Amino acid sequence: MRRHKPIAHFLGLRQRQRTASRSDAVRFHLHEVPSIATRLRPNAPEALAQPRELEQIVSDRETTILGIETSCDETAAAVVARSPKGQGTIRADIVYSQLDLHAAYGGVVPEIAARSHVSVLDRLVKKALVEADIELSALDGIAATAGPGLVGGLMVGLMTGKALALVTGKPLYAINHLEGHALTARLTDGLNFPYLLLLVSGGHTQIVLVRGVGDYRRWGTTIDDALGEAFDKTAKLLDLPYPGGPAVERAATSGDPGRFPLPVPLKGTAEPNFSFSGLKTAVRQAAEAAAPLSDQDVSDLCAAFQRAVCRSLADRMQIALRRFRSQYPECTQPALVIAGGVAANTALRTTLDACASGAGFRLVAPPIALCTDNAAMIAWAAAERLAIGLPADSLDIAPRARWPLDENAAVALGHGKRGAKV
Repeated sequence: MRRHKPIAHFLGLRQRQRTASRSDAVRFHLHEVPSIATRLRPNAPEALAQPRELEQIVSDRETTILGIETSCDETAAAVVARSPKGQGTIRADIVYSQLDLHAAYGGVVPEIAARSHVSVLDRLVKKALVEADIELSALDGIAATAGPGLVGGLMVGLMTGKALALVTGKPLYAINHLEGHALTARLTDGLNFPYLLLLVSGGHTQIVLVRGVGDYRRWGTTIDDALGEAFDKTAKLLDLPYPGGPAVERAATSGDPGRFPLPVPLKGTAEPNFSFSGLKTAVRQAAEAAAPLSDQDVSDLCAAFQRAVCRSLADRMQIALRRFRSQYPECTQPALVIAGGVAANTALRTTLDACASGAGFRLVAPPIALCTDNAAMIAWAAAERLAIGLPADSLDIAPRARWPLDENAAVALGHGKRGAKV
């Protein structure tokens, strides 16, 4: 029986780092592959000198957008079309995961992530265009994630998008990654505004009222750790492999959630905010008390942690669902949308489905592939903005490591190492 250490340990880390460095050196050996922008350059001298003045693209025809996503540890390119009636079609959706590159470190290493984006993005863009059977010249726009995220990765994707926009004369849309998540349900389910969004990922845990394209009101947020961060830290604490979220979920399937009583953070408080730092501490204390941990101990702790998280989400969401009902009594078919990487967790989906149906809401959960980071949602967000006549972005726009979806939201109480949560 394998014995688990109750606290994440670093034995053998140096050897893992050396191994990763060797594979990294091989993985990132760059060949002379001309970029798409370079190949276009001889054919577009005027575009290189100055991007042409773009005419307003009316929404009485189908529009097609190339999307680029490089905000964290997935490199993605996609081609998405939007019909005049607002129906979306994903013509290509290519995602390259860097999971193996970061596993030895137990988390994402920003420098490795950025270098990996550089090495594969051109090829992914080309593959997406081939799969969609479309030329760059036939596109209606180029979309790239401009934030929030790891700034090195954001620079790679945004600069690639700028280059393509410059040489083709197409409009550039610098997209907020969170807006991509917020609008995905309209791509997959044709959802009408307004609706309620629960965004749960490695860096964000928010309840957002989605009133329209570019019109968002944040109703709740975490005051410390994001939910995905709490899953990852709990996994590391229990000596589970990276990525931590799926590892905790797998271990929880064979665990007893009632063996370790864990708190439900902020239960009963008036504002629908979240807190997971104290829950993480409770797991650590329970693990220390039960050490040395057996496989069953770890499974029981994971099950208890996951149940506490589900109870917390249900408690917080009930407040938001009642608030939505009071503000939009005329909405006969209200919807609760769940998005972000943590939305792939089956137990969370089941809990939120029961919570939503109990309040008379329909739970809309996009396919798992569209909950995690992808470029289809980035292309779709640009298509939505284009359809209502929102202007394209200039080529001097800069990436933003932090970019709140609701710029006017008040700072939430609670501070971490990086300051107040926004």
